[in-house]
Amino acid sequence: MKAVKLRPFVPSGEQYLLAQSFFEELGFVKLFADDGLTLFRSGDQEFFLQNFHNREMQDNFMLEMSVESLDDMWTELQAIAESGKYPITAKEPMQYPWGKREIHMIDPAGVCWHFSEASQ
Repeated sequence: MKAVKLRPFVPSGEQYLLAQSFFEELGFVKLFADDGLTLFRSGDQEFFLQNFHNREMQDNFMLEMSVESLDDMWTELQAIAESGKYPITAKEPMQYPWGKREIHMIDPAGVCWHFSEASQ
């Protein structure tokens, strides 16, 4: 097997439309959307936002996404968080023992996103 793309299905939580809006504001491009599924892209990376709510699953689901500039990402996240439009939390960039500098963000559904710099 030689994989060429991985597209995770990320739960939206109870507020599917709010989650769509959040990811668009974060900079993802919406390629497709209906009542149950939205396909988002940033650069070559894609994920499906699924209109699905399961608190236990959402609270234990994590993703890592590498970005070009972690500091720019932090600036964007702070502005979005300070707007108060979305129930998100974000932890400022930190160096972790596993060798990566990361931002940890909890999205509107409770999913934990680890943002790291592409150079790491």
